[in-house]
Amino acid sequence: MISRRGFLQTASASLAVAALGADGLEILSGKPRRVGLIGTGWYGKSDLWRLIQVAPVEVVSLCDVDKNLLAGAAKMASERQKSHKTPRTYTDYREMLKEKDLDIVLIGTPDHWHALQMIAAVESGADVYVQKPISLDVAEGEAMLAAARRHGRVVQVGTQRKSTPHLIDAKKKIIDAGLLGKIAHAEVCCYYHMRANGNPPLSPVPEFLDYEMWTGPAPMRPYDDLPHVRWWRTFNEYGNGIMGDMCVHMLDTVRWMLGLRWPKRVSSTGGIYVQKEGKSNIADTQTATFEYDDLNVVWQHRTWGTAPDPKYPWALTLYGEKGTLRASVMSYDFTPEGKGETLHQDAILENDKFPEDPKEKDIELHAAPATRRHMLDFLAAIEKRSRPIADIEEGHISTASCILANLSMQVGRPVTYDPAKRVIVGDEAANKLLRRPYRAPWRRPDAAA
Repeated sequence: MISRRGFLQTASASLAVAALGADGLEILSGKPRRVGLIGTGWYGKSDLWRLIQVAPVEVVSLCDVDKNLLAGAAKMASERQKSHKTPRTYTDYREMLKEKDLDIVLIGTPDHWHALQMIAAVESGADVYVQKPISLDVAEGEAMLAAARRHGRVVQVGTQRKSTPHLIDAKKKIIDAGLLGKIAHAEVCCYYHMRANGNPPLSPVPEFLDYEMWTGPAPMRPYDDLPHVRWWRTFNEYGNGIMGDMCVHMLDTVRWMLGLRWPKRVSSTGGIYVQKEGKSNIADTQTATFEYDDLNVVWQHRTWGTAPDPKYPWALTLYGEKGTLRASVMSYDFTPEGKGETLHQDAILENDKFPEDPKEKDIELHAAPATRRHMLDFLAAIEKRSRPIADIEEGHISTASCILANLSMQVGRPVTYDPAKRVIVGDEAANKLLRRPYRAPWRRPDAAA
């Protein structure tokens, strides 16, 4: 095991100890782990920089279909990592993984790529950190879980609310302490105006972008803008809308806080009710109900209008017989029923311990502490060959539940998914939607393979 003195030799490591406690020392044995990143856009780089801050890793490989993004990320990696070496660069993740010399692979690509890339990474012998939602459809998630278990790899999902300090505090001090009493209803929501809805004209594909490779197994849309600069999220071809992007975080958090697994039944309604003028084909309004024993978790999103509570526009609310807990990435508030002490806590920022954070372009300062802890949990699981807090199975349940809500909205009726049989019970039409078609020559992964 690395000694405390050895660990403190690097500035980033000493900052990690100051911020995260001595637990980090237990997971940094041996030589630096070799890391590769697939998808060098906003959050791919953000995840990589948080990993560099808390562990002595060597970034050896980067992959992206955008040559400009790739070159910029390689330069930044050489400046940030201790060795100052420039990573190898690839435009095809298969060529990167062919080297079979990576201990860890981070995946920060759009949703329609997660399954193929995660499965290929574990097949190459790497442990994987994959962004949420894990998959584009339910069957992909089953195949990802099966591959992780078959190859004995650790797979952490980027649902870092489980590693968010103030939410951990809320779970411990309020939920686990019984201050809510019996919890019989939960609400999750997002009212951000985050649905891109433009009408850009068709244009030539720029020389620096391999649009064919970017599209991969998804349907090929006519090129009308740089898709990977958040434009892709407005199309169902590549994701599952606000439900797949934002509900997955809050539903996952509620499941973690309350110890929930698969919902018994999922129902949803919604559509494009207001923002009809643009190219976007994801719902601008949606309600979904995830049914559990003696508890419903109800989701609502609108990408127009005002939030009912401006302080909690993207949040979860737990209603108990003894009080109410409202929580978000920024804070939490507990209000007791009748007399009692209200509790409040804001998100923890670590700008003093990590002074480079405020200088980073597009960083989510409130999320950086959570991602650092999430990376440490991932590394601890690698060291112990155990399941991380956001294990691929938990990511699959949360992702699939949100996808099932979209399927319910599409078919116009509730759906009941049997995870053991991998089918929607008694609904052949809905079952056909569990597997999206792949564009040739890409082939779907199979859970039974």
